[in-house]
Amino acid sequence: MSFTQYAPVKTRLQRSELAVPGSSPGMFEKALVSEADFIFLDCEDAVAPDDKADARKNIIAALNDLDWRGHGKTISVRINGLDTHYMYRDVVDIVEQAGDKLDTILIPKVGTAADVYVVNCLVTQIEDAAGREHSLGLEALIETTLGMANVEDIARSGNRLEALHFGVADYAASCRARTVVIGGLNPDYPGDQWHASLQRMLVACRAFGLRAIDGPFGDFNDPDGYVDAAKRAAALGFEGKWAIHPSQIALANEVMSPPAAEVERARRVLQALEEAQAAGRGAAQLDGRLIDAASARMAENIVRQAEAVEGK
Repeated sequence: MSFTQYAPVKTRLQRSELAVPGSSPGMFEKALVSEADFIFLDCEDAVAPDDKADARKNIIAALNDLDWRGHGKTISVRINGLDTHYMYRDVVDIVEQAGDKLDTILIPKVGTAADVYVVNCLVTQIEDAAGREHSLGLEALIETTLGMANVEDIARSGNRLEALHFGVADYAASCRARTVVIGGLNPDYPGDQWHASLQRMLVACRAFGLRAIDGPFGDFNDPDGYVDAAKRAAALGFEGKWAIHPSQIALANEVMSPPAAEVERARRVLQALEEAQAAGRGAAQLDGRLIDAASARMAENIVRQAEAVEGK
């Protein structure tokens, strides 16, 4: 193990992340009582330009009036992009008026580490001026080729950054990729056309202690397609996936939770290695297979994830 290590910045249960348009306040209470682990109220793509100001006001009211944390939700807001004139007002108004009720800010279309720096600077100044002890986290959407080209620099771009999200729709547009459904696979490609990008972002996250979250699957009438996409992400090591429709929440929670048999075996691995260590051995056998320190690290990841789910 290298002497240089980055511990996890922040641990949160984020199996399912429900997107809720800020211009649709009628959806807020439904989101509040849903089974989603994580909610983001959206100022950006789900909101038409003429509705941006009202959406921001709706979000501020929802943060102040609804007990998100009491319902076991991590609550976030996706602000508008830095290339728009809406962004600064999103940050200033929401953080000044409701920042103590908010957990994270999701920054869209992050292209460079400087994009995170700008939002971090604004949030820090607002919190310092208000004398707040509560410190907001930041999350970044990697959804452009520029963002993916700079993903390692973005991943280490500040003490507030907690997670990276793969925004497959805008990323496909940025790549000029031919797609058939957002987050789905093109049958003309012999494999998973998103694998390389997902893997690159995941490695950046794990190297620098961030959570890795997969983005949307556009066809909410295709649960099998959603599950397939979630399973591919989970197999790589992603810990959560977006839900753009309530029907996708349960699917994400199921796929992103470790199966009971996997948890039981992980606990047996740790038990067997503990017994081996007590006997002066560095490795052991379990079910006819060699297990060692690397096996223990994999097992510990599974057990921690299971404990987080059980804790909820």
